[in-house]
Amino acid sequence: MLKQFLNLKLSQKLSPQQIQLMKLIQLPTQAFEQRLKEEMIENPALESGKEEEELYEKDEFDNNDDYDDYEGSENIETEINIDEYLSNDETPDYKLQANNYSDDDDDRESPLAESVGFHQDLINQLNTFILTEEQRSIAEFLVGSIDDDGYLRRNMQDIVDDMAFTQGIYTDEKTVEKILHIVHELEPSGVGARDLQECLLLQLKHKTPTEYVELAIDIIENQFDAFTKKHYEKLLQKYEITQERLKKAIEEIEKLNPKPGGSFDSSSRVVEQIVPDFAIRIVDGELELTLNGRNAPTLHVSKDYQEMLQTYKESRDKSHSQKDAVQFIKQKLDSAKWFIDAIRQRQETLFVTMNAIMHFQQEYFLDGEETKLKPMILKDIADMVGLDISTVSRVANSKYVDTPYGTKLIKEFFSESMKNDQGEDVSTLEIKKILKTIIEEEDKSKPLPDDQLAEILGEKGYPIARRTIAKYRELLDIPVARMRKKI
Repeated sequence: MLKQFLNLKLSQKLSPQQIQLMKLIQLPTQAFEQRLKEEMIENPALESGKEEEELYEKDEFDNNDDYDDYEGSENIETEINIDEYLSNDETPDYKLQANNYSDDDDDRESPLAESVGFHQDLINQLNTFILTEEQRSIAEFLVGSIDDDGYLRRNMQDIVDDMAFTQGIYTDEKTVEKILHIVHELEPSGVGARDLQECLLLQLKHKTPTEYVELAIDIIENQFDAFTKKHYEKLLQKYEITQERLKKAIEEIEKLNPKPGGSFDSSSRVVEQIVPDFAIRIVDGELELTLNGRNAPTLHVSKDYQEMLQTYKESRDKSHSQKDAVQFIKQKLDSAKWFIDAIRQRQETLFVTMNAIMHFQQEYFLDGEETKLKPMILKDIADMVGLDISTVSRVANSKYVDTPYGTKLIKEFFSESMKNDQGEDVSTLEIKKILKTIIEEEDKSKPLPDDQLAEILGEKGYPIARRTIAKYRELLDIPVARMRKKI
């Protein structure tokens, strides 16, 4: 039996321009500069710097573009008011202050030494081995299968099949295993391992043999499970050794690198420098906020494009190609005007949002003590500035602010609230900081389990359940008590 229902659904769809604006707001300074360069290349009607001639400002926009309906018409009106693309909005100047960057600032770039990639370095090392053509092909295929951490996580049979299908190399698992032993001789030691246990063993076997290295090899090879679970009593009984000998062997293991590829990569990778999007300074006891001037470029519409439109307007013979040209010019002018306006909206959005955050967390910014960070959620700031929560989130998630206490990621100032034993709202950031301090100061031979941590925090005035302690500990990337234990 068929039934008909009437459903009313309220939905909001963003225009393509609104979506583009949201993307612009989300971009940090360096990414914004790159986006600006791309737009300048794509749109010849958009130019940087100030115009040679002084432009007058209109009070109102004239949005009636008479050339919109030019198709099929012989009398095309192309009087486009270029001032429309340049007119200032109603944003007060103080909201767009950006005095920490000027046109005559030098863009200094540090020279970078050319570095060889991780996999290419391994291939280069293979050239020092005497190998047949088939062995070299297999070895290079194995190297290409190693991930960025330095591990070969693929099954041997899968590798054999893949070489046959993609490279036309027909071999077997036994041959590949032999070639893998050659890969295991490459640097950094441990590269090409199939799991953590093999990775640690390879590194230990590359070390100069000592009694502690030999013991470490035995432990990893035969008692790996007990070692990873830190069952030290079991290891002491198994090997009938003193605590001191076991401690020395474990120290040898702790010196090893669980991600040999990662260490190579971090040493050769160019680390991107963080460019703060805002700066907060204390001037005469008051907070002063500035927006990085690189977010406020000076743009204008190309004068050449204005002249082209004027030439078309004065032309008596308007050909079809000229009509196509004016349509192209119109499109580029529209795009340029929108982009200039979007940048201004981005500037205002960034400034007013960070300004609200600064005043909300005024005690922290004046003092620098993290325990003075107040509970603050996205809705608090959204309500203060009259923006959507999603817009505030875009500002907070990807922007940095330079403070007297270092450069901070803005989203780190946000936290939920909890009640202390006095019924006062306290930030979860404060509780996490206290929790971290307690764990750092604990006796590592007898680390505190979560229930004891909950008791200690309760004594300090923060009644928190054990499961909440476990949640915060995981967020702080702190392992359970058993894994924090040391001899």
